[in-house]
Amino acid sequence: MTLTRRKRLWLIAPASALLIGLAIWIGLTRPAPFSPPPPTLTPSPTPWPQFDHFRSPEYGVNLHIWWDPWAAVRRDWHLVQDAGFTWVKHRLAWLDVEGAGPGHYVWAGSDRLVDESEQFGVALIFRVDAPPAWAIPTAEPGALPVDLTAFGDFCHALAARYAGRVRGYQVWNEPNLAREWHGLTPDPAGYVELLRVCYVGIKTADPQALVISAGLAPTGSGPPDALPDETYLEGMYAAGAASYFDLLGLNAPGYKAPPEVSPAEAGDPANDYGGHRTFCFRHVEDMRAIMERYGDGQKQVAILEFGWHINNSPDHPDYAWFAVTPEQQGDYLVRAFTYAREHWSPWIGPMFVWNIPDSHWGPDREEFWWGIADPFWWEFDGNMETWKGASVRPAYTALKAMEKE
Repeated sequence: MTLTRRKRLWLIAPASALLIGLAIWIGLTRPAPFSPPPPTLTPSPTPWPQFDHFRSPEYGVNLHIWWDPWAAVRRDWHLVQDAGFTWVKHRLAWLDVEGAGPGHYVWAGSDRLVDESEQFGVALIFRVDAPPAWAIPTAEPGALPVDLTAFGDFCHALAARYAGRVRGYQVWNEPNLAREWHGLTPDPAGYVELLRVCYVGIKTADPQALVISAGLAPTGSGPPDALPDETYLEGMYAAGAASYFDLLGLNAPGYKAPPEVSPAEAGDPANDYGGHRTFCFRHVEDMRAIMERYGDGQKQVAILEFGWHINNSPDHPDYAWFAVTPEQQGDYLVRAFTYAREHWSPWIGPMFVWNIPDSHWGPDREEFWWGIADPFWWEFDGNMETWKGASVRPAYTALKAMEKE
């Protein structure tokens, strides 16, 4: 409808008809924005019931199949099912869904993942991050890496589309690292604002969906490149984060230490584990102590990424120092699940192994060396129609054989 024609309608139509038509026109142009309520520092009015939702632990793995739908149904989902994993976590980059502009959604990739998770009977967690360019504010002191209103709108639209089908959402990843915070100095209070708008957006669309806080990078490094994860978590609680997540998300790489090594042992320079408390799987216990100190001990913890790295090449010195053998990787992963079951019940929840690799990754990618299977798995007959199998690493075989309670 042209402007001239709308002006003629204004002159001849009754005011009520004009208002109805204008409302319809606006509604078709863009969905009404979702506006979250102001923050509150009081506990959630319906606190998460104590330890009665998940086995302790539950068994999960990280997948990377957004760009490879052909291989996913022939390989990854079958590996998940055959190994007995009942949870999968997958990244959902916001820019891949709403990159073209506000309200212009492309749901094909996430629709496929949700359909496949249901087909294989697996609980799906989406990790939500990576904003589109249009939703990133101009950098300035005190800025956040995303427009909060736009992020709240997206979280609401996402949860509304998959209400009752997606088990939960991880809100961002490792915001205590500047590289994950759009190059800005990590800011726990700023992250809580981001978490809040997403929490409200999700819960108003799907109250039963889980909201999991971002996995924090275990580190003792300080600003401007990072903030120690313990300091960051304390800052989150001081800013009122407890009201805006159902499970605390943590990342727990084992580095060079076997899973039973305590933070005190890892931090002892006399040992060969790196000389810092963060360099062990059991650093999770330090983070759990912070939860309890802030009165949040009724919640469970989700370990969103954990594993051991197997590349000892001098070409990658940042990772080579804590490499283990492929056989140790499998042994440590099994022992980590066992340790969690025996020592962290009932507060430990889902644990997600890092990872079944993207089929396109090569040895130049550090993620490749955390994997429990090889990306190079294509083996076909002459007609390129029959799937022959997948090349797995000792870690996958060990996890498949592991008793799961």
